[in-house]
Amino acid sequence: MPAIRVPDGFIWGAATSAYQIEGAVNEDGRGPSIWDRFSHTPGATRDGHTGDVACDHYHRYQEDVALMGALGLKAYRFSIAWPRILPHGRGAVNQAGLDFYRRLVDALLARGITPYATLYHWDLPVALEQAGGWPSRATAYAFAEYAGIVAAALGDRIRHWITINEPWCVSMLGYQTGEHAPGRREMPAALAAAHHTLLAHGLGAQAIRAAASGAEVSIALNFEAVVPLSDSPIDRDAARYRDGYFNRWFLDPVCGHGYPGDMVADYSAAGYLPRGMHFVRPGDLATIATPTDFFALNYYTRVVVAGDLTPWEHRLVMLERPRTAMAWEIYPKGLYKLLLRLYAHYHLPRILITENGVSYLDPVDADGRVRDERRIAFIRAHLEACHRAIQAGVPLAGYFYWSLLDNFEWAQGYHQRFGLVHVEYATQRRIPRDSFAWYREVIAANGL
Repeated sequence: MPAIRVPDGFIWGAATSAYQIEGAVNEDGRGPSIWDRFSHTPGATRDGHTGDVACDHYHRYQEDVALMGALGLKAYRFSIAWPRILPHGRGAVNQAGLDFYRRLVDALLARGITPYATLYHWDLPVALEQAGGWPSRATAYAFAEYAGIVAAALGDRIRHWITINEPWCVSMLGYQTGEHAPGRREMPAALAAAHHTLLAHGLGAQAIRAAASGAEVSIALNFEAVVPLSDSPIDRDAARYRDGYFNRWFLDPVCGHGYPGDMVADYSAAGYLPRGMHFVRPGDLATIATPTDFFALNYYTRVVVAGDLTPWEHRLVMLERPRTAMAWEIYPKGLYKLLLRLYAHYHLPRILITENGVSYLDPVDADGRVRDERRIAFIRAHLEACHRAIQAGVPLAGYFYWSLLDNFEWAQGYHQRFGLVHVEYATQRRIPRDSFAWYREVIAANGL
């Protein structure tokens, strides 16, 4: 018997996203996404890497589903590429795109793997960005149309839906810092984008339920564990701001609390809301707070925050602690504390960890094996944190490792490797790492 067991029925999964693994960007009627355009912009991604081919999953999905079967996955979280379904964002449906996801889902179901479909993992059709992108309210309504179309077509096969993945990344990395597509740097636009992404979630959840009876819907929010550098008032205030910027600005509206007042005041003082909260219209907050059937949580790391002249001018401090190849601090305690906080203060329904993972660059050894003990240690520590939270009463019902495969890691290109499966990009050969075999044993034993 394992020393640590989770409740029967616990969902053991792994996750990917469309642009990061599919490739085939110009095939079968797919339209261009903002990531196609961004990754082909000189200097936007490391070494000019693009997702044009990625893991070639579009052509190799049968091989990848066979790997999932060998791993013993109970569930697989993937994303559907909006531009495969609606090449121009709205209008005529591309049947070939829907057919690809039908084939993928049928292959999963044939192996007893439950599909969890994410409708938006950052690949906005270019036509919608040209019309204003996420800072435009029209994009939220376009998303609802898209969500209804996909749910009507695939709702007989897919029960579990995630509307939007990580609206913080969509809005802040895409429209504030410009690190991600579409590469804009306008904080007022980023705040409008954040609101319209959340509005899209609420409208999309309603559209999914209208099109597919019995659908279960959520939104995937990503969280940082935020810690002040010291107990000084300036550091504590900076940590409060950082928590509001990264966590509460998205969590509170989804949970029905509206936008946090302290952050509205800070954003106004910083000049980020020159027209106030003009993008919020009557009824929006109720739509955003449309009840979810489960809560999807993504967690990777913590940040240590030091204050400056004002909270929005805070600094992130790199302490000497174990870090991943992404330079993210390894802090499983943050996941435990986050789960307790969400349960105690937000009274969330059933919780799923829909992303948690680590990048290391362990080589393929001469015997063809990839020994990634550090990844195993990372997963073990975070699963132990999950078990502690379950013992404390948190309704945690599943864990999806990010990622099944090495993939295109956005602005980092192919320089980061998160996968349980090593991918040789030149040949597309898949090599299961030691962590793959270890995770298979965890799934089979339902514990550690």
